[in-house]
Amino acid sequence: MDIKQIQELVKLINKTSIGEITIEEDGRKITIKQKKDPVQNISVAASAAPAMAMPAPVSAPAQASSPAAPAAPKADTAKQDNLVTIKSPMIGTFYRQSGPGKPIFVNVGDEVAPGKVVCIIEAMKLFNEIESEVKGTIVKVLVEDASPVEYDQPLFLVQPA
Repeated sequence: MDIKQIQELVKLINKTSIGEITIEEDGRKITIKQKKDPVQNISVAASAAPAMAMPAPVSAPAQASSPAAPAAPKADTAKQDNLVTIKSPMIGTFYRQSGPGKPIFVNVGDEVAPGKVVCIIEAMKLFNEIESEVKGTIVKVLVEDASPVEYDQPLFLVQPA
């Protein structure tokens, strides 16, 4: 296995919830593990022994398993102030706009209705439009733009209409 194949494998592992993978090929053993803290540089240590270990950078802690992602986010009623929480239906990267220079989908104070796109979550190079399931007003945006999000993580607080 060459370094490019290892790098591609690291990228693939980073985009999943797999915590660790070990591959044996031609008498060499490669183990890739996800860390809870981001790692800036990846270094491959070659030794006389046939085993190599390579840490994989991640931007969020790995989850044991994640169910298939639904098309729309879950909306749960928060106990305080009767606010509704729009949650992430998948693991990925949260974006408030469809691209650089494009308008932001929703801001604090904006009205939303069922079916209105509130954000995009990129998962495995697919951009998934996340729609509101409630009618109301955005009270708070809980996630920074271009931040990693976990399954069922709160994204927005909505005051129902």
